[in-house]
Amino acid sequence: MTTRSVPLVPVAGPRGLPGLGNLPAFGRDPLAFLTRLRDDHGDAVRWSLGPRPGLFLSHPAHIAELLAAREDTYDILEIGWAFKQVVGESVIMSSGADWRRKRSLVQPAVRPRQVRTYAATMVDCAATAAGSWRDGRRIDVRREMALITQRIVLRCLFGNDLGDSTRALADAMTVAEHEIGAELRNMSLFLPGWVPTPARRRVRRAVAVIDTEVHRLIRARQRELHTRPADASGRDDLLSRLLAARDADGRPLTPREVRDEAVTLWAAGHETTSTALTWIWYLLSASPAARDRLDTELDRVLAGRPPAIDDHDRLVWTQQVVKEALRLYPPAWLLAGAAREGATLAGTPVPAGTLVWCSPWTTHRDPRWFPGAAEFRPERWDPDAPDAVPDHAFFPFGGGQRTCLGARFAQVEAVLVLATLAQRFRLDLPPRKVRPGAGLLLQPSAPLIATLRAADGGRTAPAQREGTARPLTLDG
Repeated sequence: MTTRSVPLVPVAGPRGLPGLGNLPAFGRDPLAFLTRLRDDHGDAVRWSLGPRPGLFLSHPAHIAELLAAREDTYDILEIGWAFKQVVGESVIMSSGADWRRKRSLVQPAVRPRQVRTYAATMVDCAATAAGSWRDGRRIDVRREMALITQRIVLRCLFGNDLGDSTRALADAMTVAEHEIGAELRNMSLFLPGWVPTPARRRVRRAVAVIDTEVHRLIRARQRELHTRPADASGRDDLLSRLLAARDADGRPLTPREVRDEAVTLWAAGHETTSTALTWIWYLLSASPAARDRLDTELDRVLAGRPPAIDDHDRLVWTQQVVKEALRLYPPAWLLAGAAREGATLAGTPVPAGTLVWCSPWTTHRDPRWFPGAAEFRPERWDPDAPDAVPDHAFFPFGGGQRTCLGARFAQVEAVLVLATLAQRFRLDLPPRKVRPGAGLLLQPSAPLIATLRAADGGRTAPAQREGTARPLTLDG
């Protein structure tokens, strides 16, 4: 459904503090604050995160225009010192000709045709994890999903599991991601890069670990390309593709550019999907009817065999479960751009320097676009569903030219990992609501400890299912 043209009429939001703007209120509870901007003020609200003026958008028509124009009319917003240390000058932080060059070099490595070649690795890593699970065992869902997606992305990106280096790299990335999220919610976001803080020292140590290992892998692969080109030519991992890529002038990515793109793909491909899978298990545990329909589809489509890439399009309900989880809990919950001179939205001028924001969290949960917006309803994505979703009312991977390059990889990975694990186990979680915590990604604010139940062909008895067909309602 295409959104109609909607006038943009910015209104004043909540009063801020001198120099801080609305940062204190935002930092206490970002999701609640953004929801209040939408509900109490409207679709275009003026506010400020620190000293810079901002505009928060909630209408899909305005969001679609913002995302379509971001490359031409809006500068990249650097969301803090810590984030820049991790991703460097990768494609997501580049603009203009530099962005076009890097995107042309990176995009072929994650096109749908290439994602097909990674599907078997996704299924194998999930099956290996499930092989170590036992009926009745209790697991930390987020940790288990992270271990699976980490192994997948390391094998797809670097061609192996990295052995003893895996844990050190994972720990370093966890520290960096935590500090990036913390920086977004406090005054350190506005401190010059040279100001030392304990958090920044932790980031420096973490990035040093990441750089040492990734540069070691790059040098090893470069040596292989030079000394054993016949062996190297058979490699199909992302690192090999980045090293082999050439732009229109025949120039390769520099080792530093390869490092930046590899680390960005690693961070996005690992943590984003593991977060989505964690929320999926939380939602399925609280909705037995949706889980039963998932079991039925897996039995019908797979008939007991492991899933393969050709099954992806046939696993329609599985895809809808993933999509609905991404609607309710979009891992990337906030997007922004800085308006350049001459920027407009819906024909209304946007002053240069204004930070223009939108949030998948608030738009995905807007009852105007999603009836029963707080409820887990995968059936809302049925092809013949009566309520059409407007364009850009759903945008978990961004939109426009800057749509996440790894979107296809993440979607296929989530579907195939879910199918592989759900064939073998149910994950039963205590019947309690868990609020999301808004850091770099939208993570559960408390550990999700599940009990594994073997899916051995026995299904939940009808008496147990009675009364569970009602959609799960979430309070956010």
